[in-house]
Amino acid sequence: MIDRYARPEMKRVWSDESKYDKWLQVELAICEAWADLGAIPAEAMPQLRKAGYTMEGIDRAFQQTRHDMNSFLRSVAESIGPESRYIHLGLTSYDVQDNALSLQLMEAADIIARDVADLADAIRQRTVEHRHTVCIGRTHGVHAEPTTFGMKLLVWVEEMARNAQRLRHAREAIAVGKVSGVVGSHATAPLELEENACRRLGLAAAPASTQTLQRDRHAEFVQTLALIAASLEKFATEIRNLQRTEIREVEEPFGEGQTGSSAMPHKRNPELCERICGLARLVRGFATTALENVALWHERDISHSSAERIILPDSCMALDYMLDLFTFVMKGLQVHPTRMKHNLDASGGLIFSQRLLLALIDKGLARQHAYELVQRNAMQAWDTGAAFRDLLERDADVASRLPPEELDDLFDYGYYLRNVDAVFDRAGL
Repeated sequence: MIDRYARPEMKRVWSDESKYDKWLQVELAICEAWADLGAIPAEAMPQLRKAGYTMEGIDRAFQQTRHDMNSFLRSVAESIGPESRYIHLGLTSYDVQDNALSLQLMEAADIIARDVADLADAIRQRTVEHRHTVCIGRTHGVHAEPTTFGMKLLVWVEEMARNAQRLRHAREAIAVGKVSGVVGSHATAPLELEENACRRLGLAAAPASTQTLQRDRHAEFVQTLALIAASLEKFATEIRNLQRTEIREVEEPFGEGQTGSSAMPHKRNPELCERICGLARLVRGFATTALENVALWHERDISHSSAERIILPDSCMALDYMLDLFTFVMKGLQVHPTRMKHNLDASGGLIFSQRLLLALIDKGLARQHAYELVQRNAMQAWDTGAAFRDLLERDADVASRLPPEELDDLFDYGYYLRNVDAVFDRAGL
């Protein structure tokens, strides 16, 4: 079902044709390496380089062999004749399959890296745009103190930079190959062959391997995808919350003629962000499976293989789609500064409570006493809906220390924004 979401470029990476093309690429790189070592006659190489396969030939052979590598090798043999005896010389299936898988993962990583960069650019543009757009900050979902919408988004910019770095590391971890034969002993595949073939493929030779590459590499890769998906879920959850009717400070794009409900024509739901949150759960589940694939029996079993045929393509395709979708959301995000200002004022000035606390301490009160003075007025404002400022002016214990002109200075949004530019400068924006 993930094909429903897959974008064409990523879908091609994980197609059967791409897989078999890379199997052939690996087989021929190893033939070239054998020829350098003198194990394959130079005169055989021109014919070997013409090797190909057909999907029909593979399918036909599989009906008999029930083995995907042997079926592939039969189709290749049909394309070149007697020289096919040099194909797969001294190899086991995973000398081909694991190297090809590494190539697929590297291709997928490069696509996702471009996606991450595109999204980071989209977020960065909105961050700069709303650098000074004042809004309320919330802790525990409750009004805390003012911030700016740009400050919210700046955190996302930094998080995406970390995700880009994680992806580079994960790609490096998977850009590894092995040509070490059965159980990884190199008995039929000398180290010189492995190093030569891997170099031709653009892979680093694994310093040590069993019959497979070790699956902690693949687990690191999928966990990185899961971390990126978790970031997207975090961002999407914030938008979903801010789009709630009671808040309505931002809204995801909603096109002309689009509908939100079959029953209620007024609905404008954050369904794109909800979709991203749902798919993030899926990718996290794939990370768990990838971790469980690390433990294989002895030098090789294939308990990981069936799971990898699902989790590796699907995690890449899902995240590719999620990144593209959220880039669309960020580019078209509707931001409502007027609504943000309305929400800032909704608590009747309670958000200035810390400034009052600090001012009373500065007047010489003990912190506990100052806290009690501010809190008793704040709680009355909560319970009665009275303006916090009015209550403070009527409280003799406060008014005797903070005359009206000082209260004016304390009830100033600008105080909370005085370091916004410095934070942006530090972040390089």
